[in-house]
Amino acid sequence: MRAIRASELGTYLYCKRAWWYQQNGEPSQNRAEMAGGTEFHQAHGRQVVTASLFQIAAWGLLLIAILSLAVWVTLSALG
Repeated sequence: MRAIRASELGTYLYCKRAWWYQQNGEPSQNRAEMAGGTEFHQAHGRQVVTASLFQIAAWGLLLIAILSLAVWVTLSALG
C-alpha cells in the first residue's frame, strides 16, 4: 500500500484531472510558472533566514550593551 502525500490531496481537491495526469506521468503544461514559483519561494526562504540572523545579532548587541552598562555602573560605584 502506498502512502498518500498531502500535496496529492491538495492537487486532487484543486483539480481531479490534474491529479490524474500527475498519477499517469503526464508532464505539466506550466513548467515555467512552476519554476518561477520555486525560485520565488527559495528567495523568500533566504530572506527569512537573513532576517532571523539580523534579529539574533540585534539581541546579541543588546545583551552586550546591557552587560557593558552594568559593568560601567559597578565600576563607577566602586571607584
